[in-house]
Amino acid sequence: MRIGELSKRTGVSPRSLRYYEEQGLLTSSRSDAGQRHYSDAEVDRVSLIRQLFDAGMPSRVIATVLPCVDLPDDLGVAEETYAAMMRERDRIDADIAQLTEERDALDALMRINSRHRAKLSRSSAQVAQPA
Repeated sequence: MRIGELSKRTGVSPRSLRYYEEQGLLTSSRSDAGQRHYSDAEVDRVSLIRQLFDAGMPSRVIATVLPCVDLPDDLGVAEETYAAMMRERDRIDADIAQLTEERDALDALMRINSRHRAKLSRSSAQVAQPA
C-alpha cells in the first residue's frame, strides 16, 4: 500500500510516517517512480509505534524496543526491551517527582499571594468606608 493508504488505515499523518521511516522505526520498499510502498504488517507496527510514543518514549528508545517485535522468540531481545522500558519508566517517575516538587513550590507561592491579596482587599475596604 502507498503512504496515503497507510495513513488512512492508521490515522497517522504521512509526515509522521516519513519521520518514523527516517528514524528507522518503519520500512518501505520503493517503486521505480520512488513512491513508498508498505506491507499490511506495517499497519500493526505503526499502531505499536503510536502506543510507544503515547507512553512517552522518544524515537531513539522506540528503536531499541522494536526488535522485540521483529524477533519475538529471542529471549535476549525480550530482556533488552524490558530493560529499555524500565529505564523509561524510571525516567518518567523522576519527571513526575520533579513536577510534583515544582507544583508544591507554586502552591506555596500561591498561598502567600492569596494572603497578600486578602490583606490588600481589607486595606482597600477600610479606606473606601467613610469614617
